[in-house]
Amino acid sequence: MSSVRFTVTPTKAEDLPGVSDTSPDVSSRSSSRVRFGSRESVSRSEPLSEGSGAVTTSVGTTGADTPDRSATEHGDGHMKLSSVYMNNSHAIDDDDFFDRNLALFEEEMDTRPKVSSLLNRLANYTNLTQGAKEHEEAESIGDKRKPCKAPQMGTFMGVYLPCLQNIFGVILFLRLPWVVGTAGVLQALCIVFICCCCTMLTAISMSAIATNGVVPAGGSYFMISRSLGPEFGGAVGLCFYLGTTFAAAMYILGAIEIFLMYIAPGAAIFPSGEVESVLNNMRVYGSVFLLLLALLVFVGVKYVNKLASVFLACVIVSVLSIYTGALVSAFQPPDFPVCMLGNRTLSRHEFDMCSKTQLVGNLTVTSRLWDLFCERAELNATCDPYFALANLSRVQGIPGLASGVMAENIWSSYLSKGAVLEKASLPSPEVQGRLHRHYVFVDITTSFTLLVGIFFPSVTGIMAGSNRSGDLKDAQRSIPIGTILAILTTSLVYLSNVVLFGACIEGVLLRDKFGDSVKGNLVVGTLSWPSPWVIVIGSFFSTCGAGLQSLTGAPRLLQAIAKDNIIPFLRVFGHGKANGEPTWALLLTALIAELGILIASLDLVAPILSMFFLMCYLFVNLACALQTLLRTPNWRPRFSYYHWSLSFLGMSICLALMFISSWYYAIVAMVIAGMIYKYIEYHGAEKEWGDGIRGLSLSAARYALLRLEEGPPHTKNWRPQLLVLVKLDEDLHVKSPRLLTLASQLKAGKGLTLVGTALVGNFLESYGEALAAEQTLRHLMEQERVKGFCQCVVAQRAREGICHLIQSSGLGGLQHNTVVMGWPSAWRQSEDPRSWKTFIHTVRVTTTAHLALLVPKNISLFPSNSEPCAEGSIDVWWIVHDGGMLMLLPFLLRQHKVWRKCRMRIFTVAQLEDNSIQMKKDLATFLYHLRIEAEVEVVEMHDSDISAYTYERTLMMEQRCQMLRQMRLSKSDREKEAQLVKDRNSMLRLTSIGSDDDDDTDGGGLGGGGGGSGGLGVGSTSEHRVHMTWTKERSQGVGQRSQWRGQPGCSTPEGFRDMLNIRPDQSNVRRMHTAVKLNEVIVNKSHDARLVLLNMPGPPRNPEGDENYMEFLEVLTEGLERVLLVRGGGSEVITIYS
Repeated sequence: MSSVRFTVTPTKAEDLPGVSDTSPDVSSRSSSRVRFGSRESVSRSEPLSEGSGAVTTSVGTTGADTPDRSATEHGDGHMKLSSVYMNNSHAIDDDDFFDRNLALFEEEMDTRPKVSSLLNRLANYTNLTQGAKEHEEAESIGDKRKPCKAPQMGTFMGVYLPCLQNIFGVILFLRLPWVVGTAGVLQALCIVFICCCCTMLTAISMSAIATNGVVPAGGSYFMISRSLGPEFGGAVGLCFYLGTTFAAAMYILGAIEIFLMYIAPGAAIFPSGEVESVLNNMRVYGSVFLLLLALLVFVGVKYVNKLASVFLACVIVSVLSIYTGALVSAFQPPDFPVCMLGNRTLSRHEFDMCSKTQLVGNLTVTSRLWDLFCERAELNATCDPYFALANLSRVQGIPGLASGVMAENIWSSYLSKGAVLEKASLPSPEVQGRLHRHYVFVDITTSFTLLVGIFFPSVTGIMAGSNRSGDLKDAQRSIPIGTILAILTTSLVYLSNVVLFGACIEGVLLRDKFGDSVKGNLVVGTLSWPSPWVIVIGSFFSTCGAGLQSLTGAPRLLQAIAKDNIIPFLRVFGHGKANGEPTWALLLTALIAELGILIASLDLVAPILSMFFLMCYLFVNLACALQTLLRTPNWRPRFSYYHWSLSFLGMSICLALMFISSWYYAIVAMVIAGMIYKYIEYHGAEKEWGDGIRGLSLSAARYALLRLEEGPPHTKNWRPQLLVLVKLDEDLHVKSPRLLTLASQLKAGKGLTLVGTALVGNFLESYGEALAAEQTLRHLMEQERVKGFCQCVVAQRAREGICHLIQSSGLGGLQHNTVVMGWPSAWRQSEDPRSWKTFIHTVRVTTTAHLALLVPKNISLFPSNSEPCAEGSIDVWWIVHDGGMLMLLPFLLRQHKVWRKCRMRIFTVAQLEDNSIQMKKDLATFLYHLRIEAEVEVVEMHDSDISAYTYERTLMMEQRCQMLRQMRLSKSDREKEAQLVKDRNSMLRLTSIGSDDDDDTDGGGLGGGGGGSGGLGVGSTSEHRVHMTWTKERSQGVGQRSQWRGQPGCSTPEGFRDMLNIRPDQSNVRRMHTAVKLNEVIVNKSHDARLVLLNMPGPPRNPEGDENYMEFLEVLTEGLERVLLVRGGGSEVITIYS
C-alpha cells in the first residue's frame, strides 16, 4: 500500500475575515469528507468559499494542494466555520471531539454513513415508488427536484368514496334481483355473505400489508410482489391486470345492455328476437363504446378524474332510490302487472292488454294476445291447446314490502336453459302446448356455483384506496379505516337489498332477467322511486364510470409491472407519453378488453374476471399469513387487528370460491399464473425485494438443517453430496470445466453440489480476486446447469486452502460427503512437485475426514451434456469393497440422458484360492437384490510371477525418484532425464517377455530358471525372493545402456553411477506388479468401454513414497480412455433393503 502524507497549513482564527479571536463558536466540523485511495493519489480541487482559510492537503508525492470545502453557519448572531484540517486551539467544542472520534471510520463513510446523515435522509423521505429508478434519480438530484405538493386527501375522499364507486357496479343493478329470484333469499344471502367475507378478510390482510410501509402505484401488485417475491408478484400482478381489463369489458357490456334494452331499444342494428342478433348488437356497440372510452383515457386522465365525482353521485342516487322505493311500496305499491297464462309468464313486448278478448262497444272481439296464440282473429279459430285451456291472470309485479311475498321467494328456483318462467302457486292445465316465443324463457342454466361466479365481481374494487396511498395525508390510518368502512357499507347494502328484493318483488319478476314481463323495464327500476328512469340513467352512468376507472387503472398496473423489469417481453409497455401516460399499455388493454366484448355476454365474462380477482385476493391473504407466521423483523404493520388465522381463512374462501364458481376457469387461471411464474423464474430479471417467500425459504432451510443434525442419514437416503475442487489459471478461468459437467450428470439436478477453489495469497490483498473467482465459478455452474453453491478460499498454500474447503464447506447437516477432484495430468513434466504432493495430501485429508473421493482421469475426454453416448458400456472394476460406491455411481450416471443408453458391466477379480463360479453367482444375486441391472464377469488372476517389465519399471521409478531427490536439476536437465526414462521404458516394453511359473524356495541364492534356453534366474538376497525371466540380448542391452550412462563424458556425477546399481524396494516391486497385472486385465476387457470405474488405492502411510504412489496410479490406468477412480468414505452407501 502506498503511503498517504498530509501537509497541513495552519490557519489562525484571527486571520479569517469576520471572525475574531474572541468568537466562541468557531467549530472545526467537517461539512464534507475527503476520500483517500491506497493505490493512487487523489487530487480534488474545489473553489474556496468566501471567508475560508488557506487549507491545503498534499496526498502522496504529488504535491497538489487540495483545498477542502468550508461552510459558514449563522446561528445566534455568530458565524461558524467548519474546516476539517483547521488548527484552532482557541475554540474547541463537543462537535470537534465528535469528528475526531469518528476518524477511525472516515475511509468507510461511503458504505457506513454517520447516523446523523442517515437520519437526515430518512427524514427527507418522499412518497415515491420505492425501488423505482425515478425515485433514486429524484433523491440524487436533491435541490433540483421540483417542490411537490403535499398530499391532502383524507379518509373519506381519498379511500372511502373511491372504494364505494369501484365496488358498486353493474351487477347490483342488472343481476342482483335475478340472483335473489333464482337462488332464493336464503341462498342469495349466503352468496352475498361469503363474497363479502372474502373481501373483508382480504381487506384486513391488505390493511396489514399496506400499513407496513408505503404502497405506491400498483396497489395489490406492489404488495404481493414485495411480500412474496418477483415470481409470485409478476404472476399475480398480471392476473390482477387481466381481471381489471376484463372488468372494463364487463362494465362496457353492462352499459350497452342498459342502453339497448332499457334506454333505446330501437337503436339495435340487427333485428331483435334472436339470441345471435342480440349478441351481435352487443359486439358492435361495445366495440364502438370501448373505442370512445379508450380515446377519453388517452386524451387525459384529468378528464376522467373530473367525471368520477359525477359518476359516483349517480351511484349514490341510484342506491338511495331503491331504498326509497322499497319504503314507498309498503304504502303505495307501483303498478307493474305481470301477465300469467296458467302458471306461465308472458312477455309483454307485443301486447298491452292481459286478456284473450275485449269489449269494443257491445261486441266481444279478440285481443292482440289472441292473435299471437291462434291462427285467426275469430273466436272459433284454432288456438294453441294450452292457451285455450289456461286462464289468464294478472299478478302484481311489485306487491310491496307489506305483502308477505317473502314466503314465496325464500327458497331457490334453479332452472335449465330454455325453460319457461312459471309461478308454482297458480293452476295450470295438463296439456303442454307449443312453446311460443311470447313466453319468458330462461336464457342460461342456473346453479348456486354459477350465481357465485356472476355475483362476485360486484364486491371487487377494494384496492382502490391502497392504489392512492401517495395522495393520502396519512395513508397508514386512512387505508384500513376507509377500505373496511367501504366494505361494511357495501356489504350492508347488498344484504339489505337481497332482503328488500325478496320482500317487495314477485318471484317470477325477480327471475325475469331482462324485464320482458313488465314491457322491458329494468327489474330493479320498477321498485325505485320516483321513476324507473332514475335507476336506468344512474346505472348507465355509474357503469360507464366504472369502465373508465378500469381502463385508467389497468394500463398503469401493466406499466408498473413493466417498469419493474421482471418480465422481459413486457418491457415496451413501460414507456408512454412524455407526461408518463402509458400509451402502449393502454393499447394492449383495449385489445384484451375487446376480446371480452366479443364474448358479448355479461354472464360469461363475469366468472372470468372473478377468477383473476380471487387469485389476487388469495395471494394477498397468503402474503399476510406468511409475514405474520415468519415474524420477520421488518413486519411491523400499524394496523394491528389482523391474525394469521384470518388470513388463512380468507385464502381458503378465495380458493373455494374459485372452484365453486367455475372449476375449469379456476384451472385455466392457475395455469396462466403458473406459466408466468416459471417464465419469470427462468427468464426474468433477478430482483431482491426482501420478500416473504425468501423468509419462508430461510425458515424452511433452518428447520430442515436442524432436523438433519439429529443424526447421520440412513443408507437409503444417502446421495453423493459433492464438493467439486477446481483449479483456476492465471486469468481465473477454470482449467477443467468438464468436472462440473460430470457433477451435473451425476447429480441430475438433485442434492447438494458445492464448487470450491483455493487461491494462493493473502486474503486482505486478494479479496477482489476471490470475488472474481466466485463469479467465474457461478457463471460456469449456470452454463453447466449445476444447481448449488460456490466458494473460494484464499490461503498461503494451495493444500491449506483445499484442506479448509474440505473441512468447512457446507452448513450443519447439509454438508458434502464426496469430494471430486481432477487428476494432475502433467505431474511428471512439472518442474514443481507441489502439484502431485497437493493431490496426495488431498487424498489423505478426504480419507481422514471419512469422505468419498472421485478422481476422473482424462477428464477432457468425458462427454458433455450435449453429447449423449449412443451405446457402449460403463465398466465397474470392483477390486475391494468400500461401501458400495462403485455400484451406486453407475446407477446415478445412467439416470442422465448422456449415459442412459449405456449398459453396465461389473468385473471382479478372483485369486487362486477363490471359486470364480460361485463368486459370479453371488455377485449376480447381490445385484438382483440391489435392483441394479448389470452384466457380471469374474476375472481370474492366478499368475503371481513378477515379470521383468515390472522389475525394470520399478527400478526406473526409484532411480528417477532418487535423482530428483538428490540433485536439484535445472529445467532442461529434468526434461532430458524424463525423456531418457521414457526411452528406456519404451525399449523395455518392446523387449519384455512373459514370465514362467517357478516355485519359491525358502533360502537365498539362485533359483532354477525355466522357460527357454539361455534363461537366467536372478534371485534376491533379501528375505522375499523375486523371480524374473531374462534373455541374453536383453541383459546385454541393459548393460550397454548402463555403461553409456556411466561414461565419464556425461555430465553425470559419481553418485549417479552408483544410483544405477541400486536394487528396487521389494514392496514397490509388489505394488508395481499389481498395477501392471490389473492394467493388463482391465485394458483387455474394457478397452472399448465408455467409462471405467475403478477402486482407487490409498496413498502410502510413509510420505517418502508419494511419488511412487503417483507412478502406480499411472501404470494402473495406462491405455484407458476415461477412468473414474473411486474411494469410499468408510460407510455403506447402498442397501438391499427397502
